[in-house]
Amino acid sequence: MLKHILFSTLTAVVLFAANTQCPSHYLEGNAPDIVNQKLTPKSKELCYEGFAVMHSGITKTPLWSAEYLTREKIAAPLKRKDMFHPESKLSSSERAELSDYARSGYDRGHMTPSADMGTETSQSESFSLANMVPQDHSNNTGIWSQLEGVTRHLANKEGGIFVVTGAMFKGDKLKAIGKNNVLVPTQVYKVIFSPKQQKGAAYLCDNVQGDAYKVVSIAEIETLAGINFFPKLSKAQKEKMLELLAPKKRGK
Repeated sequence: MLKHILFSTLTAVVLFAANTQCPSHYLEGNAPDIVNQKLTPKSKELCYEGFAVMHSGITKTPLWSAEYLTREKIAAPLKRKDMFHPESKLSSSERAELSDYARSGYDRGHMTPSADMGTETSQSESFSLANMVPQDHSNNTGIWSQLEGVTRHLANKEGGIFVVTGAMFKGDKLKAIGKNNVLVPTQVYKVIFSPKQQKGAAYLCDNVQGDAYKVVSIAEIETLAGINFFPKLSKAQKEKMLELLAPKKRGK
């Protein structure tokens, strides 16, 4: 029933455009719009110091996690301190717990990475389970980690970029973990827009073992995800491709 509610075919699609309480994390202060109404039930925006999350009480994961990633934020990396915790801003019926991930076979995969955070407070907040999805271990520690790294490199090169990282749940045979039925995404993505170049693009990965990924336009990732990531951009702007960096090969 849970999966049917979220993913059943609907004949009507409406636009869900919530007013954001955390405009500094979004391009021109505009949060993404949910175009696919199947994603709207129990969705809630959460504002943090370094990023913002649109959380789903159905999937018990973020639909997206957004940040303005600047050269200054990553200039002096903090030593990582693992502080995973359930999100107290969410009701117990709509959130993941640490026990859901224990012995599940999946990592607690950051959407906005802790390495993007420039203060101890924002780093701690990035370890909220509201910013996590069940992620394949090889994916999380391999290609995904590499893509996070080259995204920071791009932010340093450009001075600042807007990044929206999220997950997709495709098909009618979705996996779930734990007593709270935290849904396992089929794909993870990272949408990037450079104000300097006025171009963007996205990395897209299946949530499986291996190093495969692809780069797609903002227009394409919006169609796939059912989300209008940058509402103020024109269709033509969303089709202009920003040259994204390729991840470094392991051992290089």
